[in-house]
Amino acid sequence: MLDFVIVIPARLKSSRLPNKPLIKILGKEMILRTIDRCKLSISQRLIYVATDSVKIKKFLYKKNFRNVILTSKKNKTGTDRIYEFSKIIKAKRYINVQGDEPIVNPKDIKKIIDFSSKNKSIIYNGYASVKKNKSTSSSNIPKVVLDKYNNLLYISRSDVPSNFKYKNKYLLKQICIYSLPRQILHKVFKFNKKSELEKMEDIEILRFLESGYKVKMLKMSGKSMAVDVPQDVNKVEKILRKNK
Repeated sequence: MLDFVIVIPARLKSSRLPNKPLIKILGKEMILRTIDRCKLSISQRLIYVATDSVKIKKFLYKKNFRNVILTSKKNKTGTDRIYEFSKIIKAKRYINVQGDEPIVNPKDIKKIIDFSSKNKSIIYNGYASVKKNKSTSSSNIPKVVLDKYNNLLYISRSDVPSNFKYKNKYLLKQICIYSLPRQILHKVFKFNKKSELEKMEDIEILRFLESGYKVKMLKMSGKSMAVDVPQDVNKVEKILRKNK
């Protein structure tokens, strides 16, 4: 059994952005950009794509990336896809990097890997502080609330905590890199069924919280942006041009 692998879940049919993994960003497909960012943190032999699409598999094979595992189209979430993947590729922990994170910071990936290597039985996830504005208050960006030990108390698409007493100038947003211990993953995700809060928020890590497991949150650089809607492509391209 491997110690860990990076798994990039990639689904072709997205309601908000069809063919999302294969959309070109400055001439290069998003899934390739995500793989390239992962390759800056670890060896390519430990990086896999888990997909429901033969089209994605064939595309990656043509690009000489062959660590591709076909999974069911019936998976509810990316983590359900990783659960199915885990029955084929056995590892003690699975580092989940979302396929729609083309500018994810390799140092953030490495931080999750390093911390989870010290305690392989804990779920880890990333977060970053962002200034509150119209963009960060978007329901496309999950916001987190932590306890004083940096455990996840709750995660929501709403702005949490609320502004009942005073206005928040900053929010903590989720960075979509996880470390998932095999044993916990197999206990919580074996039914491919969303939990109640997960259904409401459409955030899969809530399934772990609702099952009674702690999620340790690690502060990340924040130099990342998920591509959820067409406008995000332009934003990411602008960042890439600026960083050239």
